[in-house]
Amino acid sequence: MARILIAYSTTDGHTREICERLRQVVEQQGQHAELLSLAEETPADLERFDKIVIGASIRNGKHNPDVYQFIQRSGPLLDSRPNAFFTVNLVARKPAKNQPETNPYLKKFLAEISWRPRELAVFAGKIDYPRYKFWERSMIRLIMWITGGPTDPKTVEDFTDWQQVEAFGRRVGEM
Repeated sequence: MARILIAYSTTDGHTREICERLRQVVEQQGQHAELLSLAEETPADLERFDKIVIGASIRNGKHNPDVYQFIQRSGPLLDSRPNAFFTVNLVARKPAKNQPETNPYLKKFLAEISWRPRELAVFAGKIDYPRYKFWERSMIRLIMWITGGPTDPKTVEDFTDWQQVEAFGRRVGEM
């Protein structure tokens, strides 16, 4: 049974939800998966994992610095194991930007790091306006207005293609 680490960075918890679904999928394949928030202390025993997956949300156009730090600290280990990376962002709600080769945030991220994940995925995120603070809600509404997305401040909408998440989970299980 393979041991899989699913490390993640989330802003509002949606990336963790995606990681939970990935864990379900790989465990249905007879493997064991553990989740690790990159906001927490990284365990010293990363070597006990056979595969490593990293998932990260975008907020204000950027991944959290914790993601970069984890990759920098763990680079040689990541390269020595089957590995994967996925990003979660609202731009991916658009069909022309929901693939690794077409998503501007993933392309920018890969240009900024030296690690080359073996598997990549892009998932559309979730809007939860009632949960956001005033300034954040205002900024996201402006961006949605510019890009043709929902702007009603009562909107809660999950754009995630959960079948795509499950397909990625199966690919992770097969790595």
